[in-house]
Amino acid sequence: MSYPKELRENTRIDEKTHPVQIFPNRAPQVKPGDMIMYLHWHEHFEIIVMQKGSGIFHIDSQPYEAQPGDVLFVPAGALHVGYSTSEGDTSYLAIVFNSSLFQNWVHDALHTKYVLPYLEGRVQLPVKPALLDPTCVDHYHLLEQAAEEFSAKQPAYQLMVKSQLHMLLTLLSRKFLPQQLPEQATNQYVQNRERFKTLIEYIEVNFAEKQTVADAAKQMNLNIHHFCKMFKKLTGRTFIDYVNVCRVNEAERLLLEGDLSITEVAGQVGCDNSNYFTKMYKKYKGIAPSQLRKSKLPTTKIPLSESFA
Repeated sequence: MSYPKELRENTRIDEKTHPVQIFPNRAPQVKPGDMIMYLHWHEHFEIIVMQKGSGIFHIDSQPYEAQPGDVLFVPAGALHVGYSTSEGDTSYLAIVFNSSLFQNWVHDALHTKYVLPYLEGRVQLPVKPALLDPTCVDHYHLLEQAAEEFSAKQPAYQLMVKSQLHMLLTLLSRKFLPQQLPEQATNQYVQNRERFKTLIEYIEVNFAEKQTVADAAKQMNLNIHHFCKMFKKLTGRTFIDYVNVCRVNEAERLLLEGDLSITEVAGQVGCDNSNYFTKMYKKYKGIAPSQLRKSKLPTTKIPLSESFA
């Protein structure tokens, strides 16, 4: 389901390499019916942790009551809004993260089996897991710990937050995944991934060649629409995006390690127009090629895939 662009929130994420943000939300002296979360949607996942007061959150038109200690899981892309159901001060945490937060685990078979289905949207956690299994509450302390780490920002706090969120997702997957995703469906998904491996390997080696979506779809014996849908689902990127990431990662290596001019580097990675190359490089790396060469400091390598292993 798609929602109006004007309701889309451009959520602030401070660190692109660790795309998670924890927002403390406080609404002083509210009355029942007052809005405590405006109507919006975003492409990130969100976890709402109710801390004080009470509220009702409408998530994709379904109402969920929240008391202190309750936790709600908002799927990526879901429209959601919240209203107070109590009088006085109200507070809750909004933990927002992108699936690419866990891209380092994509080669782990157990992560692929138990956590990745949720990150890819093939299945969804219950919005209020404790309604179906009250023992879920036993794991919610991980969210409070993640919030404390994020606030204190001690060395390597990013790893702590990431690990605590991953642990929670794994523990919840134990409870719900067997009912949500039968083994047969998992096996079919793995087969589809294997079909695309040859194509992915080809792209990663031959990214400088002219490659069109139509050619790639023909190679996989799929129509373009179905190919694009499957490619995005398996890699977390569009076909063009995937090729461009390969190009800018190689361009960075050439800029830092060699003596080629920027125009020559552009040609080496398949960009005939140096102006286009500069715009593309800045879009993905956040810095112009000339600035990178002056600084001689590498940027963070962009992961090729959020989900492909």
